[in-house]
Amino acid sequence: MDERRRFERTPTSIRVEMTHPSIGMIVGFARDISDGGASVLIENSPNPPVGTVLDVKFKKIMGAINDEPVPMKVMHQQRNVVGLMFTGSSSA
Repeated sequence: MDERRRFERTPTSIRVEMTHPSIGMIVGFARDISDGGASVLIENSPNPPVGTVLDVKFKKIMGAINDEPVPMKVMHQQRNVVGLMFTGSSSA
């Protein structure tokens, strides 16, 4: 099967904090990231529904990568992995 992506993915293991007013905070780890989005492994929380726009912060051991949360939309889910896409609209 030929898989074509708009953005090149970079493997990573960055802590991801996802928040939404009706869901609260979900913590996961980005498995890979690109200019278009990220694939996030969620371990101990239910997956947010497809279509949900979350406020997302990426963190390394030394602190936040982004000081302000960025809006990202849940595009798909498979087991405990969600695909997030950067978007311009916030959930708040």
